[in-house]
Amino acid sequence: MSSDVVERFLAALDPAHREAVGGLPRAEQERLAAEWEQELERDTDLDTLDELSPPAAEHEAARRVVERSAE
Repeated sequence: MSSDVVERFLAALDPAHREAVGGLPRAEQERLAAEWEQELERDTDLDTLDELSPPAAEHEAARRVVERSAE
């Protein structure tokens, strides 16, 4: 697993969002990746999902971050 948070964030996204976020400037990717990490840390529902399926929890957090950024 990559230690680069942006790479991990991009890997957690579905293909369409991965392509869209991958086209953003690196600074924006880093901002979204930082939000993603915060989402994983603070949402207790994701903790439960993480116990069952860490990739699913990462994907859900990534989806939330991208959708919020599009608002």
